[in-house]
Amino acid sequence: MSLPPPSPHRVEIEHLVRRAIYRRLGKSAPLSAQAPNPLLVNVSARHCHLTAAAVEVLFGPGATLTPMKWLYQKDQFAAKETVTLIGPRSRVISNLRILGPCRDFNQIELAMTDSIALGFDIPIRASGLIKETPGCMLMGPAGFFEMKEGVIRAAPHVHMNPDDAAFYGVKPGDFMRLRVGGPCAVTFERMLVRVHPDFKLEVHIDTDEGNGCALESATPVELLK
Repeated sequence: MSLPPPSPHRVEIEHLVRRAIYRRLGKSAPLSAQAPNPLLVNVSARHCHLTAAAVEVLFGPGATLTPMKWLYQKDQFAAKETVTLIGPRSRVISNLRILGPCRDFNQIELAMTDSIALGFDIPIRASGLIKETPGCMLMGPAGFFEMKEGVIRAAPHVHMNPDDAAFYGVKPGDFMRLRVGGPCAVTFERMLVRVHPDFKLEVHIDTDEGNGCALESATPVELLK
């Protein structure tokens, strides 16, 4: 059974309402309301991306990923399938979620506390830059899959489409700042810019970073050049 199409996200509805209110009142809107799209900051928990070949090794011939929950980015989903990660000295993480659809490379994204618990020394890398990174063993219900490389701590990054990039005056590979308000206010100084026509404006930080700034749904955030 397939998932129904994703509904509009809360931040998208709020953004449209906010812009309409400022127009109706005839007031100058703040920068966040002038932006073409709303900004969403999400905490990305540990997960893995796998090739179709790896999925078949782990779950059996002909196996495919089963969408469980749509993610904010177009056509991206959390799969029902999970694997067990076996790290150095046989330390493990069970129920590591797979994100779909399948990619053309295998990659595991962990937070620093995950890597310490497993005994890894992992670099901070942009997604896909996995050369000379640690590997690991994955275990699924149908077998084991050895990754020679691909275990990283994902660099904090922002997804945006070309309209967003034009509004903020940035290009792919640039760095922006993310100002997080609230009781544990902090500014992230190196937010890697990734641009694609299908992207929605979304920042990804990991669980350590999200916990460090006490990020919640109502926490004020601002993206700065």
